[in-house]
Amino acid sequence: MSESPSPLDLAVIGGGAAGFFTALQFAEMAPKKSVAIFEKSAHFLQKVRVSGGGRCNVTHACFDPGELAQNYPRGSRELRAAFHKWQPSDTVEWFARFGVTLKTEPDGRMFPVSDSSDSIIQCFLDRARECHIPLLQKHSLAGIERLANGNFSLKFDHLTGAIETRSVCIATGSLKGSPLLDHLKKLEQTVVPLVPSLFAFNVSDTRISDLAGISHPHVSVRLGSSNVARHGPLLITHRGFSGPAVLRLSAWEAPALAAANHHFPFVIDWLPELEMEVLKTRCAEIRQMQGAKLVRNTPISPIPRRLWERIVGCCEIEDSMTWSQLSKTATRLLIDRLKSSRFEADGKTTNKDEFVTCGGIDRHSINFKTMESRVIPGLFFAGECIDIDGITGGFNFQAAWTTAHIAATAIAAR
Repeated sequence: MSESPSPLDLAVIGGGAAGFFTALQFAEMAPKKSVAIFEKSAHFLQKVRVSGGGRCNVTHACFDPGELAQNYPRGSRELRAAFHKWQPSDTVEWFARFGVTLKTEPDGRMFPVSDSSDSIIQCFLDRARECHIPLLQKHSLAGIERLANGNFSLKFDHLTGAIETRSVCIATGSLKGSPLLDHLKKLEQTVVPLVPSLFAFNVSDTRISDLAGISHPHVSVRLGSSNVARHGPLLITHRGFSGPAVLRLSAWEAPALAAANHHFPFVIDWLPELEMEVLKTRCAEIRQMQGAKLVRNTPISPIPRRLWERIVGCCEIEDSMTWSQLSKTATRLLIDRLKSSRFEADGKTTNKDEFVTCGGIDRHSINFKTMESRVIPGLFFAGECIDIDGITGGFNFQAAWTTAHIAATAIAAR
């Protein structure tokens, strides 16, 4: 794309979820205005393609803005108001309008009925073509300057000359390692330090060796120094622990865990639905009613059998020991391990393609009524490049759709 004699109305930097939705919404609201998407890589919508295991967790079936906003460790207050302008019901309706029906799973996550991210990608590509939006891949932003007339001059690698545009929307996803950070700092746009969020815990511990693949439907996990726990399913992996409970804790505690270089103690409650006294009563009942049964053979639901056997073994309870033979000391130890198993994390594991960050464009420097920078008029932001992030479950995509809609609405009205 060569230098244009007339400026673009909107240049969208980033060909991911937020970038496409910003451009599409803008094109719908201002069909006579010009917009183009600039993507640094050779492919568009890469994170959409891999999200949710290739199924694309589009949003979450939570339709109350206040309740929905509680799923964002950073940005909850700002998004609460934003969700009154565009929330999951709007997302569902928009996709349905263009032939993509979403379904709700028991945990509230919403996916296309096709169970394929290709449905979302094709919808976006088709709409971009219908709206005549130029899609420019391998366009890495090499410079951005504010012109005397209030417009912006954009320079791209491998492109002769500059492109002038009236408005710019940064929608690049995570800014971690991005050269854009330097360009934004030159414009005096403030940025919050970037650290990982939504990651699994690396743990080397004999208690979980050879148990990779075992999942538990409901645990609570907390940092060793905290009483605030996060709940949900847990998965034992070859490297340690993952699953929604762990990912939620990693999101809420992201800055603290980064400060600890991702080496920290944490505690798992394997039976969070049972209070300590209730669990003591349950064990006493088992001892009375099923005293002849082996302890290792009678797991308390919903703990998986192999995990139960390992917990029992780590309490030095012999395989041949029955409930009636269990001493009070051994019973207390077993209950303690069931309610507060302490582990040490020695690093993190992140799916590179699904990387989520805490940090980014300082949300306090953005007017969330328009998504425009309070520092640089005409510069807008959408999606994960902002210092807002949600827990796992479709919340980060919903934040992308919402901020993109607000930005597009404001830019179309300029």
